[in-house]
Order: sequence, then structure tokens, then C-alpha cells
Amino acid sequence: MAELTTSSGTRISFTMRIAQIVFYCSSLLFMSLGVEFYGYTAFCYLVTVMGLLIPWSFTLAVVDGYAVIIGSRLRQPGIQMIVIIGDWYLQVLSLLALAAACATAGVIDLLPQLKGSHCPSSLCSRYQISAIMAFLSWFHTAASALLNLWLFHSM
Repeated sequence: MAELTTSSGTRISFTMRIAQIVFYCSSLLFMSLGVEFYGYTAFCYLVTVMGLLIPWSFTLAVVDGYAVIIGSRLRQPGIQMIVIIGDWYLQVLSLLALAAACATAGVIDLLPQLKGSHCPSSLCSRYQISAIMAFLSWFHTAASALLNLWLFHSM
């Protein structure tokens, strides 16, 4: 079986999982700080998707962290298959997060152009940061899923 430095159970994989969790949580936090996020469907969609992604990514981070702590890679085919399937489930959810981030970015771009005070500048900046964090989390999730796809052929 080919050993990759980015495969599950390595420090790089664990670091990528932690980065995913940090970006998911920060996106959710910045969106939730504005009490008016529930007034826009795109914002509610982003909050819902981030709420689904955090526990799943946390579970995979615990698996990677355990493998790093005990000092061995996940070499059992059953465990690797679960991680790969979990990673691809996470990838499907992250595509929903990408759609939510794009919708949020579109709404944020539209709100300041409307007449009236639909979005105070402090809330709009929080929403923009939330969308940026959602995009960054998607990049980490996509990279992790693609790198773990290389394990699939060696099983």
C-alpha cells in the first residue's frame, strides 16, 4: 500500500482537519453574530450547512488525532474505507457550503446597492467575513478529499 504524507492518520491530515473546523466555526460564528441573519434565506442556508459540517469534520479530526497520538497510520482497509467514504460525504456537504457561500456573497453584494438601510456596515462586514471563511473551508475540504482519494486505489 502506498504511503502518502497526506493520508489519513498523519500530522498533515490532522492539521487540515483542524483548519476545516476552524474555518467552519468561524464562518458560523461571524454569521451568527448578526442577529438579523435569519431574514435572508442564503444566510440561513449557510448556517445550516456549517452546522452539518462541523460535527462530521470533528469526528474525522478525532480519528486523525488518535492516529497521530498513537503514532501509527490507519492501515486497516476497513478503517481507511470509512475515512474515505466520510471524506467524500464531507465533500458533498462542502459543495453545499460552496453554494451557500456563493449565495451569501451574492446577497452581500446586492444589499448595499438597495435603497434604504438593509444592511448596516458592521453586519455586512461580518457577513462578508463569514462568506470568506466558508470559501476557505471549502478549499481545505476539497484538498483533503482529493488527497485521500489516492488511498482508494491502493486498497
